[in-house]
Amino acid sequence: MDREFLADLFAPFGPVTIRRMFSGFGISADGVTFALVIRDAIYLRTDADGAARFEAEGSRPFRYDTRTKTVTVGS
Repeated sequence: MDREFLADLFAPFGPVTIRRMFSGFGISADGVTFALVIRDAIYLRTDADGAARFEAEGSRPFRYDTRTKTVTVGS
C-alpha cells in the first residue's frame, strides 16, 4: 500500500496525515494516530469493546517479536 492509496482510503475521515513509522505508515487525524499500516495490513486503534468486535470478525491485534518475546499491542 502506498501513500496515495491510503489517502484515498481514509479520505472519508477528512484530512489525514500519513507518516513513515517503523517499516510502514502511521495515519493520524487532528494529531491523533488511529491506524498503523505494516506489511500490507491495516491495524486500527480501538478500545476493549471494539477489539472484541474486530476479533469476532477474524481480525488480530498488532504483534511484533523481540529477541526474547512476542509483544501484542493492546490498543
